[in-house]
Amino acid sequence: MLLIPAIDLKDGHCVRLKQGVMDGATVFSDNPAAMARHWIAQGARRLHLVDLNGAFAGKPKNEPAIKAILAEVGEEIPVQLGGGIRDLDTIERCLDDGISYVIIGTAAVKNPGFLHDACTAFPGHIIVGLDAKDGKVAVDGWSKMTGHDVIDLAKKFEDYGVEAVIYTDIGRDGMLSGVNVDATVALARALKIPVIASGGIASVDDVKALCAVQDEGIMGAITGRAIYEGRLDFKQAQAEADKCAKR
Repeated sequence: MLLIPAIDLKDGHCVRLKQGVMDGATVFSDNPAAMARHWIAQGARRLHLVDLNGAFAGKPKNEPAIKAILAEVGEEIPVQLGGGIRDLDTIERCLDDGISYVIIGTAAVKNPGFLHDACTAFPGHIIVGLDAKDGKVAVDGWSKMTGHDVIDLAKKFEDYGVEAVIYTDIGRDGMLSGVNVDATVALARALKIPVIASGGIASVDDVKALCAVQDEGIMGAITGRAIYEGRLDFKQAQAEADKCAKR
């Protein structure tokens, strides 16, 4: 199972939010490219970038920082990007710049036709991000709850041809309260494509809990605040995940 460090970008800085609240951002680095290099040095085999300004604006806003990260990473490891991706031209530009996987979230829920077109135009490069609370999907930076059941929607998007689903429990994201293993497993069991867990990882115990169920279809877990605040040693946690896989 992959542990995937999150690099959330706001105004060119690497930050973390609590439950998606922009005003509550904690700045962890003024040099996102150096942060990317740090995580690679610690053993990261994929990076997760989020353009937070872009997510709220509906179009990319941190392109200089993203390009600096891509220049630093080169072709060493895949990089996935979400936030403000609303049209095919933006996807094409991201892939041309060196992004491996584009994450479509709110736009997938509000405009499923766009997601379908994206999967057709860029097969193998589209991941859908589903943010949910109590089994219902949220959109617009988690500010609006929808009536959509997360499993039903994920199965529909699987049929479109998405590469994977990132599942975030928005009640736990950035709160260091532990990952929602049961909800993540329930989603993974309903799908044939891989699920990436997100939200709430606080310690190596959460990593072990996910490792124990990775055979259900959980390919990785995104981690943010815990690794930035030193509560989770990334290198140690990835080694633990690798050890679980060999058992």
